[in-house]
Amino acid sequence: MTGIPVFPQAQQAQIIRAHQRDLYHVSLLREQAENTFRSWLGTRTLTRWDKEFDLLIKLVYYGLTTGRATQTLGEEYTDIWQRTTTVPPSRLTRAALVLLPSLPAYILTRFVNMSSVSAQSPMLAAVLKGLPIALETLTELNLAVFYIRGVYYDVLKRLLRVRHLSSLPENPHTRPPSYSLLGVLIIVRLLYRLKVFLQSKPSTVAEKRGKQVASSRETYLDDRPVSQMLDTVDPESEPAKPAEEDERTMLDVASLPPAIRASRTCTLCLEERTDTCSTECGHLFCWSCIVGWGREKAECPLCRQSLNLTRLLPIYNL
Repeated sequence: MTGIPVFPQAQQAQIIRAHQRDLYHVSLLREQAENTFRSWLGTRTLTRWDKEFDLLIKLVYYGLTTGRATQTLGEEYTDIWQRTTTVPPSRLTRAALVLLPSLPAYILTRFVNMSSVSAQSPMLAAVLKGLPIALETLTELNLAVFYIRGVYYDVLKRLLRVRHLSSLPENPHTRPPSYSLLGVLIIVRLLYRLKVFLQSKPSTVAEKRGKQVASSRETYLDDRPVSQMLDTVDPESEPAKPAEEDERTMLDVASLPPAIRASRTCTLCLEERTDTCSTECGHLFCWSCIVGWGREKAECPLCRQSLNLTRLLPIYNL
């Protein structure tokens, strides 16, 4: 009577390749979904809900794989499986693996107003500001331990004790590659960062005092600090405005016939153009729409000619 087969632990190379493959498939899914939703909703709407869209893509990908206790495409590519001891992760563990990597960060960036938190509780604001740095350091430390020990690629799986088993039998005649040197180099880099941080602490106090003195000498114009007036504004962050409120046109938009107004539609946001500008190839778009597009693809969305954002021409009579 043969016994129950015992599967070996997944090798480091398998886990690393699976992780890289998952990142590739998530980015590919996001790109294809963006192209589809951009043609339906327009660039402006897609940019406004960019964080929600990114969260949705990750939840869909990992929810349909890890959430259903099946392999991700990366794990399938390298023939590895997630296991807690010798059994598949429970429903609660799988839910944590799907939600915790993305949902808390989304809630923190979307719903937490740092200015109001700073006014109410400076200590809590300092903790929230230092949290990303602490998580990044913890992630790098965990990665160094993974390269040395060979298990638990990310922090969450280490906390939940989720390992990877391989369905491929071990070859006794080959020796798996070692990544211990990478782990040592990461630890050396973390120690160097710690040294720089400890050395820069006294100087930061002096810098804060200098900033307080500089702020007391701030120049105001109509009760507004000049430094705020000189700050650059990201056009994508500005909310969409009706064409009647467009101050950068010489046209009386409200008096135009409906047929003419219908011809003023921006092909990116599918709304009536505001802050109209022309590309070098002569196509017209909203300023914020074409800037958002050009930062992702340096080509005209209509004719695919090369696009240079510094050569956009404002139009005041179209």
